[in-house]
Amino acid sequence: MGVLRRHPALPLLLLFAAGLLLAPLFAERGTLNDLWNMAFFVVLASAWNLLGGFAGQVSLGYSAFVGIGAYTTVLLANAGWSPALTLPVGAVIAVAFSVAVGLPTFRLRGPYFTIATIGVGEAVRVIASGLEFTGGSSGVRMPAAAFDFNANYYAMVALALVTLALVGWLQQHAFGLSLEAIRQDIDAAEALGVHSTQAKLQAHAISAALVAVAGGLFATNFQYISPGSVFDFRLSLTIVLMPIVGGMGTLTGPVLGALLFSYLQIKLLASPTLRDSYLFIYGGLLIVVMLFEPKGIVGLWERLIGARPWRRTPAVGEARRAS
Repeated sequence: MGVLRRHPALPLLLLFAAGLLLAPLFAERGTLNDLWNMAFFVVLASAWNLLGGFAGQVSLGYSAFVGIGAYTTVLLANAGWSPALTLPVGAVIAVAFSVAVGLPTFRLRGPYFTIATIGVGEAVRVIASGLEFTGGSSGVRMPAAAFDFNANYYAMVALALVTLALVGWLQQHAFGLSLEAIRQDIDAAEALGVHSTQAKLQAHAISAALVAVAGGLFATNFQYISPGSVFDFRLSLTIVLMPIVGGMGTLTGPVLGALLFSYLQIKLLASPTLRDSYLFIYGGLLIVVMLFEPKGIVGLWERLIGARPWRRTPAVGEARRAS
């Protein structure tokens, strides 16, 4: 009962998860592609929320981790590796890169940190476009081999469920409390003994690993990647917009934002005249949310039904005691 009080939408999430797992038994390939896309965005949004929502560190460079995972999978697969074995390698490389980037950038605060992450993401894209072994701007293909879509679909759904379970578990323990203390007041958190840089580095590393695995499954599914597809700044922007619209710092918000974005993208891609306007429409939705309901869809739902807040906002002292 305590879990249900903290996460009132948990039964709906479990029902949706069951639907995703059972979908291959009755759904056609087009529908499964759409559901795969939804699970992919759930991973990206929920993983980013660990750093951006809980710790308040808004990074606009997460496409770099998608690209690292994708390129690791493709390059190692071309070298004879099984695609499944490349996923943990991509995660490890993404973790190392996240630490290398985080050590200098986490010294910055507010918009300065965000601007720095934009520079990092764009630098990675430019470097990947100029390297010969990555295929340059033309990209690179997976080796010609039998591709099992159902296996890739189940892997992406499983990754989405693992991501949600991990984020939900971390939120309720000392590590999650430390991140929320940092978001509320980083100076007060540090004064009470919370090691802010270490906590942010850990959150950055965990989310980077999850996103990199999703990038590897992305490459396996589409069998082709290029710097413009996986290192695109628009992808980084999308990753940030989903939790903001859904509700930052909550378990359910990023999922709602990911589902909404996936639905809009599917509908807009079906129309040639609106194919490139999804970010414009989503940006307009973001403006509406920030003006009228800064807590996103979750906050709106709470106001409508008068439910208890889904966001856990412990005092900084509680985070210190829990750690």
